[in-house]
Amino acid sequence: MRANHQKFNILIIGQNNRLQYEAVLFAASLRHSSPGFSGRLFVGVPQPGPLWNHDPSIRNENVLKALKQLDAEILPFQSEVFGESYPFGNKIEALTALPENEPFVFFDTDTLITGEISDVPFDFDHPSASLKVEGTWPKPTLYGPGFEGIWKALYHRFDLDFESSIDRSQPNNYWRRYLYFNAGYFFYKCPRQFGARFLNYARSIRDEGIPELTGQNLDPWLDQAALPLVIHSFGGGRDALPPGLLDGSVSCHYRLFPLLYARENDHVVDVLETVAAPNKIKKVLKNYDPLKRLVFQGKGARIRTMFDRKNLPQREQAIRKAIKNKGLWLR
Repeated sequence: MRANHQKFNILIIGQNNRLQYEAVLFAASLRHSSPGFSGRLFVGVPQPGPLWNHDPSIRNENVLKALKQLDAEILPFQSEVFGESYPFGNKIEALTALPENEPFVFFDTDTLITGEISDVPFDFDHPSASLKVEGTWPKPTLYGPGFEGIWKALYHRFDLDFESSIDRSQPNNYWRRYLYFNAGYFFYKCPRQFGARFLNYARSIRDEGIPELTGQNLDPWLDQAALPLVIHSFGGGRDALPPGLLDGSVSCHYRLFPLLYARENDHVVDVLETVAAPNKIKKVLKNYDPLKRLVFQGKGARIRTMFDRKNLPQREQAIRKAIKNKGLWLR
């Protein structure tokens, strides 16, 4: 049994858009919900350069002050491969700026920490990622290879053993049979090793014209196409963590604030509204319209009354449509 209270770092991404406000919320929720966390919280910030049409860095002094007060460290990094054309690549390129050989957990910034993260029994020698995922990629075409042909081609491209990645309890050519993750969180023992391989695989998939990928959309799915290969290459896989912790009692990947109010449990809403309430945080967050209206003006409570969280619509699109019809879809 691994000891609890391991020391590790956390990485999120921040830049000059909604992510800077989500970063403040993430940091506030971490300090509120996880007093046992003893590692460093890094906010990876892309720097201006030829791959950006504008300056993506955080320049809002109030945001920077709030992050500093929450003991979050700004981690500048250069975009050398992705940048404006694929901002999801920030999570890949920022990894190589983290301290070498120190275990890390990456979280998408639109996440709240809702429990004691230091109690999560991470096995940093065996990487994994979020299993809160749907079969978003690939989408086999009528005349192209199926799931098996596409994934097998990718494993073979990088000299990986495809057969050992398969979940044989799932039927042939069903997406769950093949290793697939949401990139909302992932972890490993060394960010630079993980990041270098992630960057190599993602760039190769994007640039090398793999025949089996003809007709496949890689925007925004490139990171999720490469991530299973990276995890498998380092000896990781499914079910590396007990269920119900990340994407459960310890973290919530809410994605958008209207969806949070519609779908998440009362504890998540309480964490959001509690950590946003102190004046030093509130004065920063109220400059972001969705938070101003949903949290501070109480309109999130109206969304909450629209849905029975024990009987939500099966399709997210139906939730979005209902919220939009009430004029409360804010993002």
